[in-house]
Amino acid sequence: MSPNAHITSHRKPRRTATQSWVVRTGVAGGVLSTLAVAGAGSATAAEKPTEATMEMPAINATIASSIAQSAAATQQTAFGYQESAQQDHAADAAKDATETAKNEALRIADAAEKKAAAEKQQREQDESRASRGGERTSLSAKSASADSSDEAGDSSSSSSSSSSSHVGSGSVSTLISFLENQLGKAYVMGATGSSAYDCSGLVMKAYAQLGIDLPRVSQDQSAYGTQVSLSNLQQGDILYWGSSGSAYHVAIYVGGGKFIGAQNPSSGVVERDLSYDMPTGAVRVL
Repeated sequence: MSPNAHITSHRKPRRTATQSWVVRTGVAGGVLSTLAVAGAGSATAAEKPTEATMEMPAINATIASSIAQSAAATQQTAFGYQESAQQDHAADAAKDATETAKNEALRIADAAEKKAAAEKQQREQDESRASRGGERTSLSAKSASADSSDEAGDSSSSSSSSSSSHVGSGSVSTLISFLENQLGKAYVMGATGSSAYDCSGLVMKAYAQLGIDLPRVSQDQSAYGTQVSLSNLQQGDILYWGSSGSAYHVAIYVGGGKFIGAQNPSSGVVERDLSYDMPTGAVRVL
């Protein structure tokens, strides 16, 4: 024990329970204050990201605007490609339509040409039938008149017929000379001279130079006279194409393997070799 322990003023006073509680409370309060300050600092520090977060919408808006502009540009480009493709498609369609129209026009023109040719051929056939009918009527009348004359004993008619036959048989050169003078003249359906002929019109006109009256149309001319073989032809024989009695073309044999005839509208009256178009048969009148 210290020598001064019995002196009161020098003793260290004891702390009471209340004082200890106050001290502890103060310490706790200081700690709490420290924690509060630290918390405030932390709160302040924590608020800064909030400020950064509040700036994000502006940045996002800028990015969104850029994306929208890029999307609009891309869409515009797509529209451009689509429009170009549509224009190309329209051009191809127009080209196809033009080609189709051209082909259709050619088809119609070809059909019209064929129809016109068929109609012309039909008219020629009708005219030929009508002419043939008239000639047959005339021949029937002549035949009836001849029969009547024979029954009456008209010898002068028989004499005239013999004279005509004699003139024809002795005038082959006259027949051929006439035919040669008609070379180059035009072919016209139904014509019998002097500037144009059809096939039977030329044959009829040639024999008329000898005083021989032939039927007008090729069908009747092919059955007039005596049928002869093509291997035994003589000058002046009538050549025919088709069947006897229904021939569709006639000409006259002039010798040397040749014939003269009114061939067609494009050729007119021409001289051709038999090999050009071999006839079906022949008849002899002279």
